[in-house]
Amino acid sequence: MSGFDNLNTDFYQTSYSIDDQSQPSYDYGGSGGPYSKQYAGYDYSQQGRFVPPDMMQPQQPYTGQIFQPAQTYTPSTPQTFYGNNFEDEPPLLEELGINFDHIWQKTLTVLHPLKVADGSIMNETDLAGPMVFCLAFGATLLLAGKIQFGYVYGISAIGCLGMFCLLNLMSMTGVSFGCVASVLGYCLLPMILLSSFAVVFSLQGMVGVILTAGIIGWCSFSASKIFISALAMEGQQLLVAYPCALLYGVFALISVF
Repeated sequence: MSGFDNLNTDFYQTSYSIDDQSQPSYDYGGSGGPYSKQYAGYDYSQQGRFVPPDMMQPQQPYTGQIFQPAQTYTPSTPQTFYGNNFEDEPPLLEELGINFDHIWQKTLTVLHPLKVADGSIMNETDLAGPMVFCLAFGATLLLAGKIQFGYVYGISAIGCLGMFCLLNLMSMTGVSFGCVASVLGYCLLPMILLSSFAVVFSLQGMVGVILTAGIIGWCSFSASKIFISALAMEGQQLLVAYPCALLYGVFALISVF
C-alpha cells in the first residue's frame, strides 16, 4: 500500500492547489468587484427615480372616435381609370376601323363610274372591303376550276407596290400604301363579275374579248377617278388609268384562261 501511495503522489504532481481558490464575490450594490467593473457605465440606481409630470414630454391627444380611426388615405375607385361607365367607350367596329357606311359609299362609287368620288372618304385606309373582294374573286375562280389564290394575292401586292411608287412621284401631297391598296381592292369588284361569267360560259370568244375589255376599262376608270379626287391630281386621270389598266388586265387574263 505504501508503494501505491507513492505512485499516486508522483503521478499527480502539479502546482495547482485547492487552497488557492477563493469564492468570487459579486457586488451588486456598485461598491466593487468584477461585475461592477464590467458594467460600471450604467447606473442601476436611476431606475427607481421619480420624474415629475411637468418634465415629461407632452403627447398629442387622440382626436378620432372610438372604433372609427381617421382615414389618411382614400382609395380611388376603378372608374377613375376606366371612365365613368362603358357607354362612353366607342364601338368595337369603330376601334377596328370598320365603317359599313363608308364601305357602302366606296362600293357605290366603283359601281357607278360617273359618280363624283368623295376624297375625304376615299383617302381612308380601309382594308376590310378589299380583303372580302379578293376572297370573292378567288372563290369565283375556284368555281370555274382554277385554284389561283396565290396568284391573286401575289399580283395584288406587286401591283399595289408599283402604284404606290408611281403615285408618290406624280402627286404633290403623297399617298400611303394602305390607301393605294384600299382603292385598288375596291375597284376589283367589276372583275368579280367577269370571273362569275367565266363560270357559266367561256370568255375566249369574241363576246368574251369585248366583255373583258369593258371590265378592264371599268376597273381602271374607277380607280383613276378615286385617285384623282383623293390626291387632287386634276388633268392626270389618263396617266393614272394606264397603269391601273395594266394591273387589272393581268387579273382578266387569269379569269379568261
